[in-house]
Amino acid sequence: MSELRTSDQAFLLSLARHEIAAMLKSREDLQRPDSLSSALFENQGCFVTLHQNQELRGCIGTIEPEQALIDNVSENATNAAFRDPRFSPLTLKELDTIEIEISVLTLPEELIFKNGEDLKRQLEPGVHGVILSRDWHRSTFLPQVWEQLPEKEMFLKHLCLKGGMGGDCWKSTDTKVEVYSASYFSE
Repeated sequence: MSELRTSDQAFLLSLARHEIAAMLKSREDLQRPDSLSSALFENQGCFVTLHQNQELRGCIGTIEPEQALIDNVSENATNAAFRDPRFSPLTLKELDTIEIEISVLTLPEELIFKNGEDLKRQLEPGVHGVILSRDWHRSTFLPQVWEQLPEKEMFLKHLCLKGGMGGDCWKSTDTKVEVYSASYFSE
């Protein structure tokens, strides 16, 4: 994963806002920098998070690096604004009230653990984003979620519940646990 320059970050934030605005009103061409960093064209997972008055207003992303970062940001921005099932679609009236945050993810790595206590020992709050998978259920929290849920047991319980897996799913070695880190930036 190449390091994103400050200009890359600014461009991605502009791109995300542009894509959302284009769904709400007439599309204007986005001015692209003369030279775009090659990092923008690397396949990388990312999430686009929308906040309104410091509250979550939408968050959609792709964990696996299935497409170029520039395309991933574009797609996830519109999905976060209009397709997050937890929220009604964003309106034109709300456009100027949202703040956009982009998280660029590293590849997930599986954690092997003996039991719940062993898992808690391995987790690094504020550093690890966590993915829980069991049967057909899967959920993730970005590393930033540790700010709202700093206690490991509460973080893991909420992550299990988010995925519809029962609050103690994290204690079982039948649950696959993966971790990743994220570089994130916002407007």
